[in-house]
Parts: sequence; C-alpha cells; structure tokens
Amino acid sequence: MSNGVEREQWGSKLGFIMAAAGSAVGLGNIWKFPYITGQNGGAAFVIMYVALVFVIGYAVMMAEIVIGRKAELNAVGSFAKLKGGPWVLVGWMGIAAGFIILSFYGVIGGWCIKYILASFTGLMAAGAAGTAGDLFGGFITNAPQVIIYQLIFMLVTIWIVYKGIGEGIEKYCKVLMPGLFILLLILIVRSVTLPGAGKGLAFYLKPDFSKLNGGVFLAALGQAFFSLSLGMGCMVTYGSYLPKETSIPGAAAQVCFLDTAVAFLAGLVIFPAVFAFGLEPGAGPGLTFITLPNVFAQMPGGAMWSALFFLLLLVAAITSSISLLEVVCAYFIDEMNWSRAKAAWVMGLVIFALGVPSAISLGGGLKIAGKDFLDAADFLASNILLPLGGLFIALFVGWVWTDGAKKEITNEGTIPFGLMGPWLWICRVVAPLAIAWIFLKGLKW
Repeated sequence: MSNGVEREQWGSKLGFIMAAAGSAVGLGNIWKFPYITGQNGGAAFVIMYVALVFVIGYAVMMAEIVIGRKAELNAVGSFAKLKGGPWVLVGWMGIAAGFIILSFYGVIGGWCIKYILASFTGLMAAGAAGTAGDLFGGFITNAPQVIIYQLIFMLVTIWIVYKGIGEGIEKYCKVLMPGLFILLLILIVRSVTLPGAGKGLAFYLKPDFSKLNGGVFLAALGQAFFSLSLGMGCMVTYGSYLPKETSIPGAAAQVCFLDTAVAFLAGLVIFPAVFAFGLEPGAGPGLTFITLPNVFAQMPGGAMWSALFFLLLLVAAITSSISLLEVVCAYFIDEMNWSRAKAAWVMGLVIFALGVPSAISLGGGLKIAGKDFLDAADFLASNILLPLGGLFIALFVGWVWTDGAKKEITNEGTIPFGLMGPWLWICRVVAPLAIAWIFLKGLKW
C-alpha cells in the first residue's frame, strides 16, 4: 500500500457475497429484466439468460475477482501491478464507466425515492385515472425536483462508502440484501394471488422455444453480461478486499446465483400482475414508472404495494451505486493517498454534479446528437466502455496473465478448481467472441 495504511478486508465471506451480489443486483434486474423478457417471448428467454449467466458471466466474474485479489488494488492499480503498459487503460475504462453510470444511476435512484412518497400522495389516483404517464412526465420535466431527489440518493450512497468496507458497505449490504429478498417475496405473494395471474405465470414459466432466434440470444447475452456488473471494475475492486482463504469459484457462483434469483423473482412480481390487468408485458422502460402504478391502483391497499415495490427498486439501486462509487474512491485512496472520507465526499459530489445534465435532459433540455443526455451517457457506458472492459479482462486472464490467474484462483494450489480448463477456454475464446458481438451490435446510435 502506497500510503502505509493497512488495506481493508471483508469481515467474512458472507459479507463479500452480499456486497458483490448487491453490486450485481441493480435496476437492471428489477426494471430492465422483466421488460426485456416481455419483449423476447418469456420463458424461453429466461432459460437462455440463466444458461449464459452461468457460462460466460461466471467465467468473466471469476477473472475480475482473481485480478483484484492478486493485486490488492483498485482497477487501475491492479492492471499496473500485474502487467502495466496499455493494460492500465482497461482499469481506466472501468473507473470512467463507474463515474458515468453512477451519474445517471443517481437520477433514477432519485426517481425511486420520489415514487415511494408519491405512492401515498396522488400516484394511485393518477394510476386509477390512467394518467400515470402524465404524472411521470410532469415529474421528470421538473428539473429542481429531480435534482433534489438525485442529491438525496447520492448522499445516502456517499455516506455508506465513507463508512468503509466493514462498517459501511459490508454492514449495510448484510441488511439491504436480505431486505430485498423479503420485499420480493411479499410482492410475489400479492402478485400471484391476483385473479387472472395464471396467464402471466404461464407466459413467464412455460417456454415456447419457437420464439428463440439470434435477436433473443443477443438480448439474453447482453442482459447476462450487464446484470452482473461486469467490465466496470466493481468485481476487481471488491475482489481486492477478499481474504486469500476464500474460494473464488465458490464465491462467484453464489454471487451469480443470487443475482439471477433476484431477476427471476422480479419477473414473478411483475408478469402475473401485468397479465392480471390485461396490460402489455413488453412495455419497455415505462413498465416500471407508468404501467405498474396502473396495476397497483387497482389492488386493495395499492399505495402500500406501490411503496413497497419502489422501496425494492431503491434498495437494488443503492447496493449497486455504492459499488460504483467504491470503484472510483479506491483509485484515489490507493494511488493518490486520499483519506476514505475525502475520496467519498469529493468524488461523490463530483459525480452528483456530472449527473445534473442527465437529471434535466429529460425535460427537453440537453441533447447529444439527438439523444437525451441521460440516454447518451448510458450509451457510452453500457454499449462501449463495459463491453470493451469485459472483453479485455477475459483476454488478459485467458492469454496474458494466465499462469498468475491459475495460481491465484487455486490459492497457490491449496484450493482445488476442477473447471480450470473450461474456464480458461471461455476466457480465451467464448467470452471474447460473445462480448465482441454484444459490442458490435450495440454500436448503433
């Protein structure tokens, strides 16, 4: 450590798994997964998604964790220590992605806070009247209000990261992640007991393999990659705090399982409810903030169910946002000798300021080449930086730093790993080809 301070570590394997799963579980699982499933035919898509998570996603996640644990540094420092040269750029892409994603993630996290409160102050009336879309439009075009909620969300994120690994991220994730599952289970019971919910369950759980095609495969591959928080340095950074005695293959498998479980359970909340009220399952991003309020408004106790759902979204957003801020802070702590307090508050507030253009862009303000600023920031991070980061991480472990990776994943031969051959083959060939396909397909502006 360059600043002479002993590096923090996770207090337990459970703490790491909860934090890493929290990083992976985000808005992509609860907001994006259901509507992409709806657009791609339901159950057959889900099966393909799960398979890709445990083949390609699992392999790349282990690669990231191995790099971080060996180097015991941030994303940039890890590549500099293990190889140096142009590979350091891979770490920089991760930090840039963390910066950009958190800037607009904070905006959407703020929407969740607003909607928890709105559930009791007019959202149900708007849903019942079929004007939830007007309410949403009125909110996101009210720039001062959007910025205030964005700031509240960012202050919560900054506080948790400021408190550190053990007393901050690990402590809160051990509460937030079980809380997230409890909220999901409560909402599932409500959803599947609605009259007419059976149609939604059939759509979601009975596969129609005739709907599978190249487009569905690409959507499943992209969702598997992005939902695990790969390519942005989160798992490198979290891996750097992982004790040597922890089995990386075992821990990564548990993180992948929890991440996939949350996405699957979110579908059990949304599809029965959407079908019960005869709404469109592939309604796109508006499914969450426009379609679902219409659903909740028609349920007894709708305000409570709505507030619980948006609290669920908020928890998922926070567990991801703290990992994004930690990626950035770890760099300034390791490389610039900043204190954790300085890194968390300075970088957190800089990222908040960077997010303000995203906050006001949906009100008809800032555009970049025809896209809203928020959509443009999302495109740059999700379609360019993350796939390139994941691609180079797979290549780095598969071809460049292979002997080091082999030693680290087995802890110098003390922890058996029977899938060494398949893992390296996926990192060398399968994952790079798959991610390159995601990247090329995603370049369409």
